[in-house]
Amino acid sequence: MASPEHLEVLWNDLLSRQPELIRAAYDSLDEQNQKVVFTHLQRMVSEAGWQPEQVASAEAAIQALETQSDQGK
Repeated sequence: MASPEHLEVLWNDLLSRQPELIRAAYDSLDEQNQKVVFTHLQRMVSEAGWQPEQVASAEAAIQALETQSDQGK
């Protein structure tokens, strides 16, 4: 199990709005955890209760990850 510090760094990178950091953080996960993270990002975008900055960061992460998969990664 990942340490709280590792999880904080992971989420900071995933929500950084920097495509390279987002993709590197996502790629560091196994397939099951990638699915969990992507589902959580989708919830952040679609569910009420998230701060606007959090929603914008989640949208940027989803866009970076979808662009990566569109490029055949």
